[in-house]
Amino acid sequence: MVSSTMRGRRFEKAASATAVAGLLLTAADAAFAQTDSIQAVATCDVKRPVVMFNRWQEDWSVLANPCVARKPLDGLKYIPLGGDPSSYLSLGANLRERIESNNAPLFGIGSAQSDTYLLQRVEVHADAHLAQHWQFFVQLEDARPFGKNAVTPVDKNPLDVEQAFVTYTGALGGGTVKVRIGRQEMAFDLQRFISVRDGPNVRQAFDAVWADYEYRKWRFIAYATQPVQYRDATVFDDVSNRDLTFSGVRFERQSVGPGDLSGYWSRYNRSNARYLDASGAERRDVWDLRYTGTQGRFDWDAEGMLQTGTVGNSTIGAWAVGTIAGYQLDMPWSPRIGLQVDAASGDRHPHDGRIGTFNPLFPNGYYFTLAGYTGYSNLIHVKPSITLKPTANLALLGALGFQWRETTGDAVYQQGSQVVPGTAGKGSLWTGMYVQLRADWTIAANLIGSIEAVHFQVGNTIRQAGGHNADYAGIELKYGW
Repeated sequence: MVSSTMRGRRFEKAASATAVAGLLLTAADAAFAQTDSIQAVATCDVKRPVVMFNRWQEDWSVLANPCVARKPLDGLKYIPLGGDPSSYLSLGANLRERIESNNAPLFGIGSAQSDTYLLQRVEVHADAHLAQHWQFFVQLEDARPFGKNAVTPVDKNPLDVEQAFVTYTGALGGGTVKVRIGRQEMAFDLQRFISVRDGPNVRQAFDAVWADYEYRKWRFIAYATQPVQYRDATVFDDVSNRDLTFSGVRFERQSVGPGDLSGYWSRYNRSNARYLDASGAERRDVWDLRYTGTQGRFDWDAEGMLQTGTVGNSTIGAWAVGTIAGYQLDMPWSPRIGLQVDAASGDRHPHDGRIGTFNPLFPNGYYFTLAGYTGYSNLIHVKPSITLKPTANLALLGALGFQWRETTGDAVYQQGSQVVPGTAGKGSLWTGMYVQLRADWTIAANLIGSIEAVHFQVGNTIRQAGGHNADYAGIELKYGW
């Protein structure tokens, strides 16, 4: 084992490197801004693209227009491929550094100890477009923890292929068809259940075939996937997970009343599933429906999911609902009053041949909080919040979360479907409550800083299992080029 002194030295070196990188990136942005002011032309109705969450969705062909203001290294953002302006190669990179402190992983039960560490994720990509029809996208990822006590597959992935796919886009019957084949990320809606998993250090990708057809207000999608199984033994050792497949069809319809409607059916197959009350081959059918929209100052997002199928010899009957609604006041700092309500089924009667534990599939790491204390199984969750915007570049969030179990027959779950030991079949429905404070600051065009703090006050059920209150704090810096 690496001594705490050695781990502390490695953490200090990594933190110093992070600070230096942050200063260099901030200085680079300032230099870029100064160059912009010198080179900007008087009038130009073509805007530079912005760095997007999905880097493959960016379109840098606008740099073929000479009126667009140039920045240093733009020669790498737009490399012409032939005489067609829409044929080009674009290079890019992402850097994310996050320092986290958690004084009670798993509420301090068992061997879990207080932990402070650095998470680092570096991504580089090449995006080639050939005319209007073909796209070839490759993205490499290197994700490493420094000073972390317990390293899991979502924490560490030495240099490997995060995405590598080819896309064909063409016209068909008055609409547009897209076919994407290869390793790729996919996410639905608010990423409650199907996500890129951007919260943890290692993002989730799928080896997949994806096809969609867009026609007026409709979009139809079909997908067949094997999630990537992440390994950290050496570089370029990730493989398709042969024990897990996820495939299905989806529809999206805009302007259904004041909002948009979407839904999907998927089949989740896993050969080696293990639950508290069942184990074996899992064949789970997923039925999902979501409605979202805005009306004046009011906004909402509501989603429901039903799950059926089998795990071994047990029959599945599980469900979940999630809603987020808010109202923005016409006041200084644009306060938004929000309310989030979530619920997911648990297994009420052990050993009855039925399993009611909801499978959250591929959830993200920030739908509840980044602390990881709350999982989307056997849950009732109510969270009022207020968001303030003192400036256009700063958002402040304050929230209270109240949690219960849906049934005392099942356990309390944290993120990643991790069972809190000693809670299944014991205690009361009340799990506890938490306070969340968060700030997001757009420091420069492509540089974002975030701070989040969470205090979780546990209920008697967790205390009787040996747990105690937990505190989380995280500081994050993200840069995209």
